[in-house]
Amino acid sequence: MSGVANYTDDDIRTLSPREHIRLRPGMYIGKLGDGSQPDDGIYILIKEVVDNSVDEFIMGAGKCVEITVENDTVSVRDYGRGIPLKSLAVAVSEMNTGGKYGSDAFKKTVGLNGVGVKAVNMLSSEFTARSVRGGEARTVTFSRGLEVSDRWESNVEEKDGTRITFRVDEEVFGRYAYNLEFVETLVKNYTYLNLGLTFKFNGKTYSSKNGLLDLLNENMTEEPLYAPIHLSGEDIEVAITHGNGYGESYFSFVNGQYTPQGGTHQAAFREAIVKTVREFFRKDYDASDVRTSIIAAISVKVTDPMFESQTKTRLGSKDMEPGGVTVRQFVMDFLKEQLDNYLHKHPDTASALGRKIVDNEKERKAISGVQKKAREIAKKVSLNNKKLRDCKIHYNDRNEAAEESMIFITEGNSASGSITKSRDVKTQAVFSLRGKPLNCFGLSKKIVYENEEFNLLQAALNIEESMEDLRYNKVIIATDADVDGMHIRLLLLTFFLQFFPDVIRRGHLYVLQTPLFRVRRKETRRREGKDGKQKETNTVYCYSEEERLRAINDLGPNPEITRFKGLGEISPDEFKEFIGENMRLDKVRLTKEDPIHEMLEFYMGKNTYERQGFIIGNLRVEADYVDELI
Repeated sequence: MSGVANYTDDDIRTLSPREHIRLRPGMYIGKLGDGSQPDDGIYILIKEVVDNSVDEFIMGAGKCVEITVENDTVSVRDYGRGIPLKSLAVAVSEMNTGGKYGSDAFKKTVGLNGVGVKAVNMLSSEFTARSVRGGEARTVTFSRGLEVSDRWESNVEEKDGTRITFRVDEEVFGRYAYNLEFVETLVKNYTYLNLGLTFKFNGKTYSSKNGLLDLLNENMTEEPLYAPIHLSGEDIEVAITHGNGYGESYFSFVNGQYTPQGGTHQAAFREAIVKTVREFFRKDYDASDVRTSIIAAISVKVTDPMFESQTKTRLGSKDMEPGGVTVRQFVMDFLKEQLDNYLHKHPDTASALGRKIVDNEKERKAISGVQKKAREIAKKVSLNNKKLRDCKIHYNDRNEAAEESMIFITEGNSASGSITKSRDVKTQAVFSLRGKPLNCFGLSKKIVYENEEFNLLQAALNIEESMEDLRYNKVIIATDADVDGMHIRLLLLTFFLQFFPDVIRRGHLYVLQTPLFRVRRKETRRREGKDGKQKETNTVYCYSEEERLRAINDLGPNPEITRFKGLGEISPDEFKEFIGENMRLDKVRLTKEDPIHEMLEFYMGKNTYERQGFIIGNLRVEADYVDELI
């Protein structure tokens, strides 16, 4: 058959573990990234090393872990038992080698598969492991997983423990840079979950006295309706409160491992809260009325936890102990007793919780009629929805939004037309707005169903009933890089912050960065890329003034420069460059420094005078910056 590639025995290859990790790193550490997002691979590598040090603390060895990140080199030093010296080299280089396979030396720890630190080794251009035990020391050095040196020492005066030092390999990751705030957040989470463990990160000391209570207070973006409920028992700890917004916010952990995708323990936690509250108040409350606005954290410790991937972002375990009680029943039993006791002993907290549930119920019933009518309209429109150009792939085998699925929210026919013509129809959907959406700050959720734009948008995302039904993993705001585009972006951000903050909290909302300039020369030059293929270098797309000046310098004198004023000016062929492998996305994130209500009130409220002064002040800064460039 013509066009079919030849397939012979020569095409069959057997990869060594090292070759497989370097060829398919995503299977071991998730996405690579450049360090601009907290779940990028370079932070997963740090976590894999630190997990082993924390496991030492869990087993009662070592109370301090020192981390330094400097000049792209990471060093992690613990004061635990130290890796047994004779096994040091194989422990950090040979897959499926370790001390956590049914051994009493490690229980209820995160690292169980003998993979993590080996992946760090094989994905690093420089990797050194040093172990000290009883005055004896051994240091082994590797490059890209291959041993370079091995040194033994006697009569050393260092304390027992292990030091791992590595530099991530740019051959695999490309150019990257560490965001130290992301590393700091990682460190803080470790302290919340391991009371008595001190971290020193780049010279600064971190520890926690109140565990998950400290975590909740550190991460809340609004004032709680009541003082957080803090409960702990053997192998479990929870902290619970409610805010004033919409949605549900959870921080869940297993054996000290943050599980942003939840899993068995978080599902049980959500179920248990509703059941316990219903029984306490002796009322059959709707589950959504109990959980709306909840802000909570849960940490459990499980023997031999079964995570659904090497990156350990979701727990799949069913049992707490082999053949023992299920995780679900363990969490249910704990909350049924402890939360019920707490509410009986703290009537003020119980009253505040009861009032919140009643308020949620009133609002839900008030909008139910409008909601039903809006749902019918959305269904009718969806049959011939000119606003939505849907994709073919939505959910994975767990009925969650497939990782590769995404939707672009854009404005105007020209912009949406360009994206629609250049998109991947399997994974990329486009939703087109008509002009500027409504400023919804201060309005009730009823407006979501009364406003056609918002109603059709939430229907397209499928988030009316639950965030669990979200149809796209990435929700991408794609607007022009001008004043109107920025205003539309703010209006959309207000919509999500006001009514669907979980889209942001769970890391699904992004802003598409599109180029401001195209710089090109008339003649075409070619260069050889990393893959050996010849690539054209006559055109460079620039996202900032600095990149524009650099491109002019690189391409030579008198290049042709185009300033893009809007997405509609970019041709479909060019758009493929910006929504494919080279797509630049800024993830929208919420932190404790981002109080939602205060931010929205200042930027989107009616405080015109104060905001006018802010704008004028920042325009002066921008003018000074432009003067410097000129």
